[in-house]
Formats: sequence, structure tokens, C-alpha cells
Amino acid sequence: MGRGKIEIKRIDNATSRQVTFSKRRSGLLKKAKELAILCDAEVGLIVFSSTGRLYDFASTSMKSVIERYSEAKEDHHQTRSASDEAKFWQREAVSLRQQLHNLQEHHRRKIKEGIHESSIQMCHCRQLLGQQLSGLDVKDLQNLENKLELSLRNIRMKKDQLMIDQIQELNRKGSLMHRENIELYNKANLVHQENIELRRKVYGHGVNDHPASSTVRHSMDTENEDVRVNLELSQPQSVQRDKSETPSTG
Repeated sequence: MGRGKIEIKRIDNATSRQVTFSKRRSGLLKKAKELAILCDAEVGLIVFSSTGRLYDFASTSMKSVIERYSEAKEDHHQTRSASDEAKFWQREAVSLRQQLHNLQEHHRRKIKEGIHESSIQMCHCRQLLGQQLSGLDVKDLQNLENKLELSLRNIRMKKDQLMIDQIQELNRKGSLMHRENIELYNKANLVHQENIELRRKVYGHGVNDHPASSTVRHSMDTENEDVRVNLELSQPQSVQRDKSETPSTG
């Protein structure tokens, strides 16, 4: 009978595991030695048991084998890194070309849609102006009429709002002018009072407060809320009389 197939898994029994390790370790070391002799290969083998014991074999010396392994591993890594980088940039180039193609297609599609939308809008504007109505049925004409009525209603609302704003602005300016007129009227009265005080100081207390030659006339329109001021000043009559009675030296 032939040997049965052994399942490759960890041996649970410690004794059996140790026996199997010893047999297979010996066979592995024998195979490594034969490989080095028969094939003129540089072989290095390192084995640690489960208890931490070291078993090794080197066809030349373990140090030279490890150094050669490190150099070969580094060269392979660099070569592989350059190759991987080249493949990466190739994939990036392909991806960028695909993105560029998609953007160009999207741009062309948008241009076509924009041209189509512009033609539709132009046709719609002409229909609103009463043109190109031959291809419309009753329903389309009714929809067009509703749009026109809605547009007219919006235009009227906008016009009414603008007129209301203008009226409010004019009322505001009128109120401002009314206040300015009142201020001017008060200033004119103040000047008139100062003029009277000044005449009293110059000509005495007997001077009439409201001489005929110095008048301040004003009118108030309560309905329009407007103030008009007319200020006229002249010299007192006594001074004019003294000048007329003074004989001329000529």
C-alpha cells in the first residue's frame, strides 16, 4: 500500500510535531546541500525551531549569502519601482486623455443645446410679437395669450410700483422744501427783530416798532404748506428829514 496523503496543517501533538520537525529538517538541509553541489548554486538556509533553536546551512558563508541577498533584493525593488512608476504614469495619461475626451464631448453637447435653446427662445419671442403663428393650434394660441396677459399684468404692477415710488419721493422732497421754507421764514423774522433792536439802540426807544419804511410781509398758504418771505429795509424818516433840511454849502 502507498503512503496516505498528509494534510498540511499544524500538528497538535508536541511529540509528533518534534519528530516531524527533525525528519523534515534533516531532509531540507540535505536537499540544500545537494542543490549547492549539483547545480553550483550559492545556497543559504536558516531554520528556527519552535523552541528557538537555530539550524542553518551555507554553501559558502552565511554572511556573504545574506549580503548578496540584500543587494539583489534592493536592485529588484528599484527595478520594480521604476517599472511600477512607468505603469502608473501610463495609467494617468490614459485617464487624462479620457477626461479630456469627455470634457470635449460635454462642451460640444452644451453648445448644441445652447444653439437649440436660443433658436427656441427666438421663435418664442417672435410668437409673442405675433409672428410665426401659422404652426400653432388653438391650445398653443391660448397658452400664448395667457403668457401675454401675465406679462402685461406684471408690467402694469411694475409701472404702478414705480409711480408710487416717484410720488413718495416727490412728497418727501416737498416736505423737505416746506421745512426749509419755514426755517427761512423764521430766520427772516429773526433778522427783522434784530433790525428793530438795532434801530432802537441807534435812534432811541421812541422809534416805531413797525415803521412804514421797514416792513416784513409774508403769506402762509395752509393748503399748499408754502411760505414766501419779502424783506425790504430803508432808512428811518427822521434821518431822511434831517438830510433834506440841512442847507447845502454850495
